Amino acid sequence: MPSQVSMGAMLQCTFGLAPSTLVVLPANKVMAEGPPAANIMDHKPMVNILPFGMCNSPANPMVAAATAAALGVLTPMPCIPATSAPWVPGAPTVLIAQMPALDNVSKCMCNWGGVIGIVNPATVKTMIP
Repeated sequence: MPSQVSMGAMLQCTFGLAPSTLVVLPANKVMAEGPPAANIMDHKPMVNILPFGMCNSPANPMVAAATAAALGVLTPMPCIPATSAPWVPGAPTVLIAQMPALDNVSKCMCNWGGVIGIVNPATVKTMIP
């Protein structure tokens, strides 16, 4: 059974070079083992999803420009997450602020091709069906 994700969860992007943490604002007024619980709408870049160090996706315009300037040698650039779609699939049987709760098997797609996954949900006891 998946775990509920809450503030401080560790995230990893397939094109990022470092892990990041999930920031969940207390607007939903639901707590999970202390910190605020997340739902699938907690996907806003630089608000909920912080940078993953350096990005090495060739689809990222900054990486493409730096790679072209380096005569085709892949050159990572600072990560700026570009997540325009919510986390999928979430847990539709549990609603937080009328949206599916975020579980640790959900993924979020970055516009530059990266898949953001949850490495550590920041909860150990709160399971959701």
